[in-house]
Amino acid sequence: MKLLVLLISIVLSVSLNSQVYKQTSSEVHFFSEAPLENIEALNKDSKAVLRTKDSALVVVITNLAFRFEKPLMEEHFNENYMESETYPYSSFKGKVVSGMDFSEDGTYEVEVKGMFEVHGVKEEKSFKGMISKSGNIIRFSASFTMHLEDYKIKVPRMYVKNIAEDVKVDLKFELRKA
Repeated sequence: MKLLVLLISIVLSVSLNSQVYKQTSSEVHFFSEAPLENIEALNKDSKAVLRTKDSALVVVITNLAFRFEKPLMEEHFNENYMESETYPYSSFKGKVVSGMDFSEDGTYEVEVKGMFEVHGVKEEKSFKGMISKSGNIIRFSASFTMHLEDYKIKVPRMYVKNIAEDVKVDLKFELRKA
């Protein structure tokens, strides 16, 4: 809940002339490749705000919004691994630290750095991404690997062959000038 308040406060704390972009569409996809079964899910209900004045980026992901191929996978994800009732959101709060000139249209390879919070655990994270700016639209995409143990997400020994310890995460956001 704190993250939603933060996201809203960023939007409200800037004047109408400020360069704030809010997400209009989102995709957060993860893929776990394991010997017995691949697991993947898609979330289209995430929120993002980018403030170009200082390159601040906030992303809030609703954990319950991930959709799986099998309903049982979704249930296990929310109840056993993410504990979504206790930790309803995952988030990233950081900055685009290199590679972007927000005053110019174009496509840029960027580095993003900040605090990633999953399952109640905060960890400093840095990853590469792409930003494409065209007029009042910014498209942001990035991929990174998440090590479940870093976020205290435990995989029972009996499921080690079903669930990989490392999960590939892909983000895609389209943002429009607010």
